[in-house]
Amino acid sequence: MLMLAVASLVVGSGGAAGAWVLLKAIAVATNLFWFGRLSAAPSQITDNALGAWLVAVPVIGSLIVGLMARYGSDKIRGHGIPEAIEAILYGESRLSPKVALLKPLSSAISIGSGGPFGAEGPIIMTGGAIGSLFAQAFHLSAAERKTLLVAGAAAGMTAIFGTPMAAILLAIEVLLFEWKPRSFVPVVVAVLVSWLWRPLLIEVGPLFPVHHAIMLTSGHVALAVAVGALAGAQASLLSGTLYKIEDVFARLPVHWMWWPALGGVVVGLGGLVDAHVLGAGYDSIRGLLDGSLAMRAVLALLVVKAVVWLIALGSGTSGGVLAPLLLLGGALGFVLGQYLPGGGALWALAGMAGILSGAMRAPLTAALFAIELTGDFAMLPLTLGASVGAYAVSVLVMRRSILTEKIARRGRHILQEYTVDAFDFLQASQIMTPRPDVLPGSMTMAQALAFFTAGARHRSYPVTTQDGSLAGLVSRADALRWQVEGVSPDATLADSLSDASQPYGLPHDPLCRIADLMVETGIGRIPIVDPATHRVIGILTRQDLLKVRHLHHDIETRRTRR
Repeated sequence: MLMLAVASLVVGSGGAAGAWVLLKAIAVATNLFWFGRLSAAPSQITDNALGAWLVAVPVIGSLIVGLMARYGSDKIRGHGIPEAIEAILYGESRLSPKVALLKPLSSAISIGSGGPFGAEGPIIMTGGAIGSLFAQAFHLSAAERKTLLVAGAAAGMTAIFGTPMAAILLAIEVLLFEWKPRSFVPVVVAVLVSWLWRPLLIEVGPLFPVHHAIMLTSGHVALAVAVGALAGAQASLLSGTLYKIEDVFARLPVHWMWWPALGGVVVGLGGLVDAHVLGAGYDSIRGLLDGSLAMRAVLALLVVKAVVWLIALGSGTSGGVLAPLLLLGGALGFVLGQYLPGGGALWALAGMAGILSGAMRAPLTAALFAIELTGDFAMLPLTLGASVGAYAVSVLVMRRSILTEKIARRGRHILQEYTVDAFDFLQASQIMTPRPDVLPGSMTMAQALAFFTAGARHRSYPVTTQDGSLAGLVSRADALRWQVEGVSPDATLADSLSDASQPYGLPHDPLCRIADLMVETGIGRIPIVDPATHRVIGILTRQDLLKVRHLHHDIETRRTRR
């Protein structure tokens, strides 16, 4: 833990630097594509004077991304988080230098040329690649590489959005698949380092500072749950539609390299309808949260942004999902807010938290992310209610999240629900068979062979010395082998087992250690001995371990009155 925490100082700094580079690259690409100038100064796509020619810009950018994916690395396709999850679970947390370089570059080109994406997915992949590459420079385990990969991803997210708590929770709910000091402490260190770098590299304070001058009541929280439920349904609809669109592209009789360019055509046409749907749309998010957008503009965002984002992302280009989801959930909440107490801006915040929770299956991350973006912590009960409502709907109507569905389509099974493994907390003394049958060490080979030939109840038995301590384990196969080898029938079991190294367990050992012993030795019956006297007090079998799994299933499913 301490070693990884020290390494996270470097990884956190790398994640913050990667976020700065990505934002500058997006600014450069935006200026080049839309204004024909080489500059990293902030600019707005809506200020361009291209007229109908703007349709060509997203197509050109998407074509470049397609070429980069085909001849560089196809890992840059998509929105980044599923690729990071897959690398963690199935790739031993190894990401290549190509990904670290090409993912931010391709995302900058995609977003800068008008792609309706945010920078969060790309920076999670980029920060993760920085952490992974740093870890690969040392002799570390896959679990340790995972910790540094996730630390880099969380650091990048913190630098982009200024949301340290949400970044930590995203790591826990989506990326780590565990909550252990070994991983938690280094991730927090990386996040804090990135947060300290942020004022120097990017900006100070919340990304969308807003204060809602309203005192929340129980009625507001109840309504937030309902708004969240609608946002959860919206998230499920968007996720299902996205993967249907991916299926359509997969059936096209052209190479996947050309798909982003086809999606770029739709993006360009959407830009003709409303140029605000192009790019990350942070100004539109700000407008939703401060209530400055007109209803007509909000409705255009709700429909047109959804269409261009789904088609562009379904085409396999490079871009993120958080910013578009914030826009779409915020627009839904804003519209509902016209009929609810508090106004559109308040319910836009609830809609943003709800859609993130429903789409990503990360309710705590979503609730805090929306709050940290605005800095209005008094609204936390509102976003929590919306997140829980959306999460409940999502798990009921959608088999997987928008992040894990893509991985499942590749034949992988992802479970995001955390439970305590019964093998980790149950001890041998709770499951073992006490006072097992044993064979005395004084038994002769002839007696042992007769015993097993006569129909012993078990395949193997512990052998004990005169004082009851463990001498070894003898099986039917051992007795037959001794007979074939011509061992003296008068020799005793104790003599034959004197040099044997018999695995055993202790009463307080967790079942996972006993299971590991069975796998390592190939022995399916492990004696349990008293730690003080080494006397055999029980035995644990493979069947006992299977019973534990059945017991856990019974606890989860069997309902009784008492």
